[in-house]
Amino acid sequence: MSIEQQLMQRSEGKCELCGATENLSVMAVEPSDGSADESILVCDTCRSQIENLDSVDTNHWRCLNDAIWNPNPAVQVVAYRMLHQLASEGWPQELMDMMYMEDATREWALKGIVAAEDQIKIVDSNGNQLNEGDDVTLIKDLDVKGAGFTAKRGTLVKNIHLTDNPKHIEGKINGSQIVIVAAFTKKA
Repeated sequence: MSIEQQLMQRSEGKCELCGATENLSVMAVEPSDGSADESILVCDTCRSQIENLDSVDTNHWRCLNDAIWNPNPAVQVVAYRMLHQLASEGWPQELMDMMYMEDATREWALKGIVAAEDQIKIVDSNGNQLNEGDDVTLIKDLDVKGAGFTAKRGTLVKNIHLTDNPKHIEGKINGSQIVIVAAFTKKA
């Protein structure tokens, strides 16, 4: 019996995360030996969002309310990893606290999570991630200390630089390089 057939039988022909019945495929849960025990059956929607975390639809992942109770360790690992990715939303933390996993399963889940300390994510006032070189617009008037001017709301700051502090960015306004609170900007 092929891995796909084993997973179809185990999942009763449904995505093991959201329960969808169409466009199902096998996804190995890394690190994996490629066996059915270390793979899950997922729909295209779940797979595309797992593989491209920038396109995550938070509401779609409410399905993890049920998936965390799946007895299969591979499903638990993917559910835990996705909850960890969405932890800033608030509700996923409650599910992670409720979730029960064997120690070996938890270790497997943690192997696939990049430490949050290693990943500094700077966001604007709308929650959009800011990247090196982006352009932003100020959303409020800012007094620039030491430069003797006020940066007006609506000012475009081009080619920003990220800092080690997730609350701040750097950019030039009126020829002066200044530190700006990221929450006072919106991505242009």
